[in-house]
Amino acid sequence: MKAITLTLQTQQPILATSFQGDPNSDVSYSYISGSMIRGAMIGRYMRQNQLAELDLINKEVKRLFFDANSTRYLNAYLLSDEKQPQRTLPLPLCWFKDKDEELKEDSPITVYDFSIERGDNPETPKSVGEYFWRKERGVVKLYKEKRRINIHNFRDRQKGRSTDNQGELFRYDALEAGQTFQSVILCEDRDAIAIQMLLVTEPNIWLGGSQSAGYGHTKIIDVKSLNDWDEIGDPAENRENNEEILNITLLSDTLLRNECGQAVADPRIIKQAIEEVLNISLPEPSNVFVASTLIGGFNRKWGLPLPQVPALAAGSAIVFKDIEINESQIKQLEAYGIGERREDGFGRIAVNWLKKEEFSASLAKPSSSYTSLKKESSHLLAEQMAQRLLEQKLEQYLQTKVGRFKLDECITNSQLSRLQSVARQGLPNGDCSLVISLLNNLPSNAKSQFDRTKIGDKSFRQQLDEWLSNPTDWINGIEVRIANIDRKFDDDRAREDKLAEKYTLRLIMAVAKKATKEKK
Repeated sequence: MKAITLTLQTQQPILATSFQGDPNSDVSYSYISGSMIRGAMIGRYMRQNQLAELDLINKEVKRLFFDANSTRYLNAYLLSDEKQPQRTLPLPLCWFKDKDEELKEDSPITVYDFSIERGDNPETPKSVGEYFWRKERGVVKLYKEKRRINIHNFRDRQKGRSTDNQGELFRYDALEAGQTFQSVILCEDRDAIAIQMLLVTEPNIWLGGSQSAGYGHTKIIDVKSLNDWDEIGDPAENRENNEEILNITLLSDTLLRNECGQAVADPRIIKQAIEEVLNISLPEPSNVFVASTLIGGFNRKWGLPLPQVPALAAGSAIVFKDIEINESQIKQLEAYGIGERREDGFGRIAVNWLKKEEFSASLAKPSSSYTSLKKESSHLLAEQMAQRLLEQKLEQYLQTKVGRFKLDECITNSQLSRLQSVARQGLPNGDCSLVISLLNNLPSNAKSQFDRTKIGDKSFRQQLDEWLSNPTDWINGIEVRIANIDRKFDDDRAREDKLAEKYTLRLIMAVAKKATKEKK
């Protein structure tokens, strides 16, 4: 089978909702699920082929999206930050450390694998925690996803605001923007080109929930097709002779059913599933390290959530003794997985993967791409804050300035209204030439009104000419500083945005409007 690696970088927070948290919060998974990627691919396929809905009888549609034996969309896990980045994997639940030792970036600690042997050390064991990992230069590096918490207000869809009956606060705990994940799509050789064409046509892809509220924007930064891809990076021939021990580790959540057809999180069902796939008989497990979770989802076709069912969590490990397994059997198990919803990345397993009783582990340093993107976003935020603060100060200065000006009653309201209208037309682009053209082409009666009307010790026409010819002269010393960002009313950015021209036009509009009100 072909393996197509898909590298994704989040441009906005991703809301891949799990079943954690209280009823007024949505907590995202620590990864981008395969079902979300499959749903996005179905949407692309429909748009590319101009389909209102999928033809489920079509053989190609079945192979690409609904047949777990033909195509499988694996979960997108964090990408390691190495010279040759690799897809990380969930931390096995059989790994323990001393409870007094703390994971750090620069000082590795000793981690013990209880699935190999439960020795005397550590004296006070504690689970390592929920991480993703990859081995780098002989040391296990642990990766943790970054998150963003946003508070939202529930609103009425028709009114567009909260009401007395609908104003509750709720919280989104989403995957932070700027992180890099990698998924893998396993497919038949004949479908590889079709899947690649769906991926490379457009780099931007939207995943998860609340996409209209600033969530879900993701960019496809790399697509590769591989023939000899191995999920754990260790060929099967190196793992077939394991001292008659069969060690099964779940690389994703696994959905299994008992003989009554009920979904259960029972490790004994793993034994039955492997026996059915390989047609062999296994002894009772000698060591079990498992955790359960709830699996659900959302069906966009129905517009309804999927039923919630229990499943075995990724990282669960189960050990069988006195059993041998060959290379072809290992490849068969790892290629197809076990359980249901394998097309969505469930049921991925690794065979005889863990072999060391103890090893060194430390936290991985923050991703360079994530750090640089955070610096860029922080710099952009500082620029936006400086811009808004500068505009706020200009607004206050404008109001103070308008309060000092007063026109006498020589000019009519119709001329003031016309002046306001023309200034408003030039406001979006800071175009003062429209007002200048108006003043240069006034009829004699209107020109006389502008000349006779006084504002301070000058005629209104003379004052308007001064403002329009030198828009920055009436503004004095407006500047702000945010972090290391300095902004002035006449700096390069302000000149590019024509900030002085825009506020000059607003000044003219405000003076004319004030004079009109005073007449009434």
